[in-house]
Amino acid sequence: MTSVELQSNQMLFEVRDYECDMQGIVNNAVYQNYLEHARHKFIKSKGLDFAQITEQGINLVLMRAEVDYKRSLKSGDEFYIETYVERESKLKFVFYQKVVRCHDQQLMLQGKMTVASTNQQGKPVTFDQADKLFE
Repeated sequence: MTSVELQSNQMLFEVRDYECDMQGIVNNAVYQNYLEHARHKFIKSKGLDFAQITEQGINLVLMRAEVDYKRSLKSGDEFYIETYVERESKLKFVFYQKVVRCHDQQLMLQGKMTVASTNQQGKPVTFDQADKLFE
């Protein structure tokens, strides 16, 4: 395990063999899974539960994903994802995320994920509990 000291907005991962493509690097689509898991954990760290939010009739929907791939992770690489969020409007907020390889602190990816709150019919609604994300 790595000696990197993680902050509360960071989550540690390790690349698994099956996440790599024929070139021996993490497939680009796998990063989306990493980022989503880190967002869900971030939400949970703020006292909110993604499943409970959905049960209450609120869907947090990814509207836009902007991803800048800087370098490639390989099997066995340890990395962390740093996540922070900013409110864009009453209905939207943006998660800023970075993937950083642990052993050399190299930035591997930067992401900007725009999320909106909707009801079960897809209509925009205010997610009042979202304020907890910014504490």
